[in-house]
Amino acid sequence: MKQTKFGIKWKVFLCFSVFTVVIVCLLWLFQTVFLEDFYKLIKTNSIYTSAAALEKNIDRDDLSDVVSGISQSQDVYIRIVTQSGEDFSSENLSLRINPFELGELYLRAVSNNGSYMQIFSNKRTEASLDGGYFYSRSRQMESIVYVRLAKRHGQEAMIILNAMISPVDATVQTLRIQLIWITVILLLLSLVLSFVVSKAIAKPIENINHSAKALAQGKYDITFPNSGYREIAELGDTLNYAANELAKTEGLRRELIANVSHDLRTPLTMITGYGEVMRDLPGENTPENVQIIIDEAKRLTALVNDMLDISKLQSGTQQLNLTVFSLTQAVRETLKRYDKLTAHDGYRIDFTSDHDVLVRADELRISQVIYNLINNAINYTGDDKQITVTQTVHDGWVRISVTDTGDGIPEEMLPLIWDRYYKVDKTHKRAAVGTGIGLSIVKSTIDLHGGRCGVVSSQGQGSTFWFELKTEDNLGKDEKK
Repeated sequence: MKQTKFGIKWKVFLCFSVFTVVIVCLLWLFQTVFLEDFYKLIKTNSIYTSAAALEKNIDRDDLSDVVSGISQSQDVYIRIVTQSGEDFSSENLSLRINPFELGELYLRAVSNNGSYMQIFSNKRTEASLDGGYFYSRSRQMESIVYVRLAKRHGQEAMIILNAMISPVDATVQTLRIQLIWITVILLLLSLVLSFVVSKAIAKPIENINHSAKALAQGKYDITFPNSGYREIAELGDTLNYAANELAKTEGLRRELIANVSHDLRTPLTMITGYGEVMRDLPGENTPENVQIIIDEAKRLTALVNDMLDISKLQSGTQQLNLTVFSLTQAVRETLKRYDKLTAHDGYRIDFTSDHDVLVRADELRISQVIYNLINNAINYTGDDKQITVTQTVHDGWVRISVTDTGDGIPEEMLPLIWDRYYKVDKTHKRAAVGTGIGLSIVKSTIDLHGGRCGVVSSQGQGSTFWFELKTEDNLGKDEKK
């Protein structure tokens, strides 16, 4: 995988720096290069606004006061001339217009749909006193003349506005000096701020990356930092959870290997031992010894088959052969397998049910579920060797419960017992019947059928394992919906 050249810290630092440079450049452009254009635009809009206000109030009797107020507030010369000879002018007489020029402006406004604007450029001489001496200098000045035609009391009227555009050279020079200082200060502050922010963002990520590398090396006790920004803290919490799950999985994997090795070693040792005895000792080739070898070989076959079944179930490759059958009858048929065990070893298995219940499921797999639950109860029931199987129906679900009288299971261990080869007491014990991975097969099979399973247990009071499936009647109702 190709690695990027820069880390997140330097990328954030670079982004902040570029952002600051862009802002400074925009300030320089708007405060120096485009300042005069903005000033002219604002002045022009001010004249348009003043002309509109005058036209709106042109019929008022106190028009002179309106003209004077707008002239002072907008710093603009105003003159209104009517057809009847009325003449309203502001006190600022910066523009002298003779009758000929007045007529010329009127004609241009008429030919331009009632309004006309013109910008004049002229030189202006200014005198100043410095050290007892008079100095004079010429400056290029611009003025705007705007004419709008209106009606005052039904008579033609001409509104004339004139405004001087002051040179902004001195203002630009002042702003340039200020911007130099602002630029230096902004660049220094941005460098410091971007470095601090980029380090604050990158440091937790670097710590998480360091911990992730340790986790990849098999150090599952590593702790990921969960401080800093919310997203980084959530990532740390997620990785801590993942590390705990990996540590748990690794522990179960080692336990699985140890337990499977034990269950494989025991029958293989017995097969080898009895075979050598039958080979080396005359008279040991008896039907009893041969039967022991056959039984141990069958145990090995069952173990391998169960491990293949659980792998298929948990990988999702197991296909179900769904049929409608009596779950109650399936329980009875399964219990018949234990007639020999109950007769010779003293186990007592009782089954109670109200009536036969039909379900739509894989009959072979459900029979295996019942078989595994009963095997589990036989292996862990108490000295009285009592096992109770119960069928109950409620709200369209049928529940099969298998209860033993053993030592029970601690509450904190209940969520773990469905894992393959998980042992509550951590002391491996060879099952009296079965292969030791029955509960894992139970959960995977019931999940595949869309059912539910669980356990109720208290230490010293035995355990009740149960599973639930929808009855055939309830399935029919769901399909109609």
